[in-house]
Amino acid sequence: MIRYRSVYIGYLIFALGIALTMATNIKRSSFDQFGYVHGPLKWAIALTASLGAILEVIDTSIVNVALTDMQASLGATVSEVGWVVTGYAIANVVLIPLSAWLGDYFGRKTYFIFSLIGFTIASVLCGLAFNLPMLVLSRILQGLCGGGLLAKAQAILFETFPPAEQGLAQAVFGVGVIAGPAIGPTLGGFLVDGLGWRWIFFVNIPFGIVAVAMSFMFLPKDKDKSQTQSQSVDWFGIGFLIIAIGCLQTLLEEGEKEDWFSSGLITTLAIASIIGLGLFIWYELKIAHPAVDLRVLRHRSLAAGSVLSAVVGMGLYGTLFAVPIFAQSVLHFTATQTGLLLAPGALASAIVMVLLGKLSSKIDARFLIAMGAVGSSGVMFQLAAITPQTGTDDLFWPLVWRGAFTVLMFLPLSLAVLGPLPKQDVSAGSGFYNLTRQLGGSIGIALLTTLLDRRQTFHRAILLEKLSPYDPETNQRLDLLNGALQSQGIDAATAQQQALALLSQTVNTQAAVLSYADCFRVVGIGFLCSLPLLLFLGKGGAGAKAPISH
Repeated sequence: MIRYRSVYIGYLIFALGIALTMATNIKRSSFDQFGYVHGPLKWAIALTASLGAILEVIDTSIVNVALTDMQASLGATVSEVGWVVTGYAIANVVLIPLSAWLGDYFGRKTYFIFSLIGFTIASVLCGLAFNLPMLVLSRILQGLCGGGLLAKAQAILFETFPPAEQGLAQAVFGVGVIAGPAIGPTLGGFLVDGLGWRWIFFVNIPFGIVAVAMSFMFLPKDKDKSQTQSQSVDWFGIGFLIIAIGCLQTLLEEGEKEDWFSSGLITTLAIASIIGLGLFIWYELKIAHPAVDLRVLRHRSLAAGSVLSAVVGMGLYGTLFAVPIFAQSVLHFTATQTGLLLAPGALASAIVMVLLGKLSSKIDARFLIAMGAVGSSGVMFQLAAITPQTGTDDLFWPLVWRGAFTVLMFLPLSLAVLGPLPKQDVSAGSGFYNLTRQLGGSIGIALLTTLLDRRQTFHRAILLEKLSPYDPETNQRLDLLNGALQSQGIDAATAQQQALALLSQTVNTQAAVLSYADCFRVVGIGFLCSLPLLLFLGKGGAGAKAPISH
């Protein structure tokens, strides 16, 4: 333990040294008439904002590989330990749409630093948790603080960089958002197998401290907030939002476990979410200073792009949900092996993101998004060809191409949706855009979980119909299994029972493979069905102009 502490201290001193060196080499930046930053400071701001976003995104998925260890360590049931993931997700999606108002009310820099400090402290509490309630409450706090990092980081970049440089800026941000869900299980697998589950939280500490230090040094000072703070807080709007989004996210997280609407809890959550959403929309459009400015949806690019963002979220998070489960349940991979399976795709995303950042300002965003959607759909249909004999080599290139094509959708879509917005609407627009992607991911996972379960039952029933004591092929297979087992010294009666068990296991495996193939096809079809939404988007980087200053 002492060795790991010294490594942490050494890394922290090194990272802070780099930050201080950057600070001394960066001259005070200049601002143009639109408020954009000029000079090297803008790249320091980009790295600072992106580091905060990466911490939030990785923590969304890093916990998944540690749930079994948490369950054993804390003496929890499977359903109870699931709230470690659910609590974080609910808190996260509730805060994302409020991030614009909170940034305006407290100041962009102040709120971002507060979120980073809170996220780091919550990570410490998660790692020190001595029972499940403390861990769940700490994860909720972590989600509340993390919700302000993702949307605020993207808004900071759009408010810092002029339109001509948004491609590279969003590429820096996008590397973490796209690669993070794949990096999380990889990093989590190494930490859980090597050090224990508590280190998936402790690893945030040095990065959180460095991000806070960089935020103090590099983020511009907050503007005068006297006018915003003199306005009354929209408590009703915040309350309705918590009911609507909180109930919806809980429904999506717990629906499959509760057998959906056959459960009174899920039905109640659905009704509460619909009522809360209706009251929220009515009230926010009624008052002059809402907590969430729904009026930004008047921008056609944001309205259509948010729907498309949900589809991207379904494909991004849904695929990264299905592939690891397939690898662990069918291929019997360990957590580390599963993480390594996803790592090349994450690397491909990072490489394509940087390359595309330089080209996005010259190419129509709609063309790139269409390429990404068609390419991603093709990859999904390729993954649908899996068999029980599928191995790492068969999945390598499809997952690499998935990572590359996802970037073609993500980066140009961000530019096409948020680029045309007036600067004063970017923060609220970014909140909506990131919320729809997160909810899209939750909806995609919920749908794929249900589809996996239902289709596996369906395929198993079909396969069992073909197995009959009167079927020559079935009897031949049983005879072969019987003979193989008896040749190992097993008596005839036991061999007969084990042969039937092996045949049943084969049926279950084949049914599972067919159900995963169905899921990949559904995701592929979803990408193709989203293409008409491109008609409502602008050219993005290729047609970007400086917004009018207000």
